[in-house]
Amino acid sequence: MIKTEKPHPERRLRGVLEELSSGCLRFLTLADKDQHHSSRTRLDRERLKSCMRELENMAQQATALRSQVKRNTMKDKLKLVQNFLQKLRFLADEPQHTIPDVFIWMMSNNKRIAYARIPSKDILYSVVDEEMGKDCAKVKTVFLKLPGKRGFGPAGWTVQAKMEIYLWLGLNKQRKDFLSGLPCGFEEKKTPRGQNLPSFPPISLLYTKKQVFQLRAHMYQARSLFAADSSGLSDPFARVFFISQSQCTEVLNETLCPTWDQLLVFDNVELYGEAHEMRDDPPIIVIEIYDQDTVGKADFMGRTFAKPVVKMSDEEYCPPRFPPQLEYYQIYRGNATAGDLLAAFELLQIGPGGKSDLPPIDGPTDMDRGPILPVPLGIRPVLSRYRVEILFWGLRDLKRVNLAQVDRPRVDIECAGKGVQSALIQNYKKNPNFSTLVKWFEVDLPENELLHPPLNIRVVDCRAFGRYTLVGSHTVSSLRKFIYRPPDKKAEHWNMAAKHLNGYLAMTSRAHRSRPTGEIVVNMEPEVPIKKMDTMVKLEANSDAVVKVDVTEEEKEKKKKKKKGGGGGGGGAGGGEEVEEEEPDESMLDWWSKYFASIETMKEQLRQQEAAAAEAEEKEEMEIGEGKAGRERGNTAGKDKSKVPKDDKKKKQQPVPELPEKKNKQKIDELKVFNKELESEFDNFEDWLHTFNLLRGKIGDNDDNATEEERIVGRFKGSMCVYKVPLPDDISKEAGYDPTFGMFQGIPSNDPINVLVRVYVIRATDLHPADINGKADPYIAIKLGKTDIKDKENYISKQLNPVFGKSFDIEATFPMESMLTVAVYDWDLVGTDDLIGETKIDLENRFYSKHRATCGVSQTYSIHGYNTWRDPMKPSQILSKLCKEGKVDGPHFGPGGRVKVANRVFTGPTEIEDENGQKKPTDEHLALAVLRHWEDIPRAGCRLVPEHVETRPLLNPDKPGIEQGRLEMWVDMFPMDMPAPGPAIDISPRKPKKYELRVIVWNTDEVILEDDDYFTGEKSSDIFVRGWLKGQQEDKQDTDVHYHSLTGEGNFNWRYIFPFDYLMAEEKIVISKKESMFSWDETEYKIPARLTLQVWDADHFSADDFLGAIELDLNRFPRGAKTSKQCSLEMVTNEAELPMISIFKQKRVKGWWPFVARDENDELEITGKVEAELHLLTAEEAEKSPAGLARNEPDPLEKPNRPDTSFIWFLNPLKSIKYLICTRYKWLIIKIVLALLLLIMVALFLYSMPGYMVKKLLGA
Repeated sequence: MIKTEKPHPERRLRGVLEELSSGCLRFLTLADKDQHHSSRTRLDRERLKSCMRELENMAQQATALRSQVKRNTMKDKLKLVQNFLQKLRFLADEPQHTIPDVFIWMMSNNKRIAYARIPSKDILYSVVDEEMGKDCAKVKTVFLKLPGKRGFGPAGWTVQAKMEIYLWLGLNKQRKDFLSGLPCGFEEKKTPRGQNLPSFPPISLLYTKKQVFQLRAHMYQARSLFAADSSGLSDPFARVFFISQSQCTEVLNETLCPTWDQLLVFDNVELYGEAHEMRDDPPIIVIEIYDQDTVGKADFMGRTFAKPVVKMSDEEYCPPRFPPQLEYYQIYRGNATAGDLLAAFELLQIGPGGKSDLPPIDGPTDMDRGPILPVPLGIRPVLSRYRVEILFWGLRDLKRVNLAQVDRPRVDIECAGKGVQSALIQNYKKNPNFSTLVKWFEVDLPENELLHPPLNIRVVDCRAFGRYTLVGSHTVSSLRKFIYRPPDKKAEHWNMAAKHLNGYLAMTSRAHRSRPTGEIVVNMEPEVPIKKMDTMVKLEANSDAVVKVDVTEEEKEKKKKKKKGGGGGGGGAGGGEEVEEEEPDESMLDWWSKYFASIETMKEQLRQQEAAAAEAEEKEEMEIGEGKAGRERGNTAGKDKSKVPKDDKKKKQQPVPELPEKKNKQKIDELKVFNKELESEFDNFEDWLHTFNLLRGKIGDNDDNATEEERIVGRFKGSMCVYKVPLPDDISKEAGYDPTFGMFQGIPSNDPINVLVRVYVIRATDLHPADINGKADPYIAIKLGKTDIKDKENYISKQLNPVFGKSFDIEATFPMESMLTVAVYDWDLVGTDDLIGETKIDLENRFYSKHRATCGVSQTYSIHGYNTWRDPMKPSQILSKLCKEGKVDGPHFGPGGRVKVANRVFTGPTEIEDENGQKKPTDEHLALAVLRHWEDIPRAGCRLVPEHVETRPLLNPDKPGIEQGRLEMWVDMFPMDMPAPGPAIDISPRKPKKYELRVIVWNTDEVILEDDDYFTGEKSSDIFVRGWLKGQQEDKQDTDVHYHSLTGEGNFNWRYIFPFDYLMAEEKIVISKKESMFSWDETEYKIPARLTLQVWDADHFSADDFLGAIELDLNRFPRGAKTSKQCSLEMVTNEAELPMISIFKQKRVKGWWPFVARDENDELEITGKVEAELHLLTAEEAEKSPAGLARNEPDPLEKPNRPDTSFIWFLNPLKSIKYLICTRYKWLIIKIVLALLLLIMVALFLYSMPGYMVKKLLGA
């Protein structure tokens, strides 16, 4: 769908999905009616249910998928849709066939020779066209194959017989239709009917109508054929079958790309049926390719099918259909592809006038080839004379052939029957490069580039007694990228020509409309981040345009302020702090600062790209939406819709301008972090030197499943240039043109060269675990030629993301030692170390590349500090060298910080500061400005490799294709015959600095009261405070307990001391500890620096109760409140608006902070306040002024003045009794006294009542 290049493939895919979902639903409704049919077996019913389930599912998926199809997701979704197709094909296949298949056998002497099996479902007849079998009632070509095991493998691929057959399978009642599909124009010959015999099908058919045709097969060429001989070549010929005739082309020896250029004529081919049927559906032509062997049968190499272009006698032989165009036909060998055939086939009807009416065939012009007709002129491609220049550089990594090492290899180049041989390498081990660099041959190639034959590269080894053994071969299937087109003088791309000359096909085809007259001035400011240099857009050359790449006004203002106010009072305390953050101390910065800043930039760029992609997608959706809306209800709604995204865009764009400012906050020079290999960014460094993989010779049939990797036997390095002869004079007459190098001017010598290779390995990420504990103990191993470095002692324990921070210096000699292998091994205490993964870098291509990948170009030039220029050549020397090599006029340094190169003028700063702050004049900044924009220089320009870090995937040969992790690294190379480079940059991992944090807990206030008093029932708490640094929970420290606090106030005057190791740049605490008692060594952890303080209620018998906590990030925490009243919950919840401080800058902080906990509704509430003092000292300072833990010596803290309520029972028993009686139980006591009095009265009454009664009765 994508390839047909019709507009809007995504819309067509949406249509297909819509059709699919509606079709599925239609099936469901039909199947639902059919479900309870009586004649169904259980299998039928279950299968129907399964089909219904699957199709219902598919309908939903298709509907969901339809909405996700966008232009950029088109390819992925197309793959998903193909899965639907496979599933439908699977479901359509009956698991249990009700009708047996049809077998056709070819017999000879009662022996079964060959057969064909035709599935009955393909020929089943139905009244409904859609339900009919695909081959029912059609004349089909059937190929018979060998029965049994002989039919499998290469032997069974050859066709035993081909037959044209008409099949119809249907119900008895439908048999009147069984001849309906035959070509018209026949009479039936039936047997005479017996008494009660039904009418049989006819014995034979007699065709009264027949057409006579002539088939012309124009066999021009085949390419990329199967290598059938051990020499890696074949002796191919083609056999063409049509109806019942066959013919062969001639045999061409020793080639995989035969150009037969032969016309095969099949005369008097009789075809039956109506003329219009012939025209619309002619029979198939079968073409088989064989390899001729001197002994034995010809080997089958592949087969393809074609349909001819038909011309009836009443049609004109004229365009557009005639003469037919040559077309490529894919050749298949079994199920694998095995090359292409370039041919054309025409089927011409012989009319009443006989052959004289047919277009004439040009006679055999080529007398050497005997009576072989060439392809006629109108069909064969128009040929031109081309010269193919080959650059022979060298051979690499050749494997053994027949157990013997390759010693004297030679390269043979062949294209369209012509070719050239390289010089012989006399001793492959000593020097695998060729002595003669450039050779050429001339050949006739088609004008149409699509028809160009491939070019074959074969490497042979010259053995004793003049024997040649094939080592390997490579087919360059497309010469397109090697074709050089002379420039058109009138065209704007005039500068391409020189580019090609300069090491041919040099770099980016960026053509500026520029004539050498005008000048373009480019103004560079020293501290501009890369992002702002996008202002160098297309410039008219003759306009004397000055492009200002300028710092924004705001930043200039900031700089002024900074100069005036220093670090001091830039607008209050807050302002002062900000300035402090903006200007990092030069001495604090190291290579890692630069690296981390660059990674931030890379992430930012990725985010922006994603945002841009999302925006583009939204836009596209809106367009689709608008289209629909327009169709449905006019354009009004569409306009409203289009307003929406604009607002979105505004929202999106608002935060974007702030980004450069953020970056400018810290003036750290950055490098470029590539999150892929450098090769993929710079086109494999194949700007003039290409690498061709050589594959093993005869691909035996057992090799069919061998992977490409396993078949590689070495690499040929070189290049080629294809151009029409003769070349325009102006190129060959250009100054310094060396005819021996032809198009490959200015190519360096390929003599052996000694190079210092400096490998920097920064870190590995996401390594594959190699140990049982799910971790690994990685270390670096580097191999280059005979040098093998294993950094086993410095393995990093239990890490899958180790930071190595190592550099290795290796001396190597190119070309013998040019493949660098950087491997990561897993250290094992017992047994051999396991390979986790490795990456291979071809240093030679980098070294010789025009992109100058030897040492990356920094962003700025400085001679001291963390960003020291590390190339032994200064920018001005590099610039002069590039100008000289590229034959570019310049560089001309002028006054006022200007430099002119070709017709570009760059401006920039002209002073540099040394270590002592002295300023010196220099041209280096200017030169560097040109180097960083070298791709804009006409003719010779190309992008230079910046100072960088590349990320390479680690691969393991035992687990091919699966990434085992990634390695961040870079390589510098310095030729030994040049000035020696300085010492390697120190990229060793930062060592943590030892600090001591002293925390004094003075008081607490408003702590919630947890306990009820046994006697008094009043609320109180026995408060103590616990503290620790994150990651050191086991070293937690507690204050003493403040018993029986009735108001939530606690007094402690208690000091904690936390020693820790801290990485300033990463703002992390480093902890090393053993994971378990069985661990061999300690594991290092990096944890954010956070101090946790908690308030607890102490209990004697039960567990202590947790009341609240606060966690302070030591780098960014809110300043403590001055008094307990000012301390509020906002200090925790609303951190964003509060001024934040860092203990590493302030060193000493005192104040109140809130303790918080979550209530039943999971909301934060204050559960207390703590007054604390934090004091940070380095280990040296702590040694000089020691302090004791708790309240101990040295520097003891005074005891807290706690109120006496906590010891009330022992000190003042009367007072507490009075307190009890007077306050708490006053009314209770009164009630009890009254009740007692009442009780006594009742008792007395009852006691005295009887005596009194007796007295009364007796009257005493």
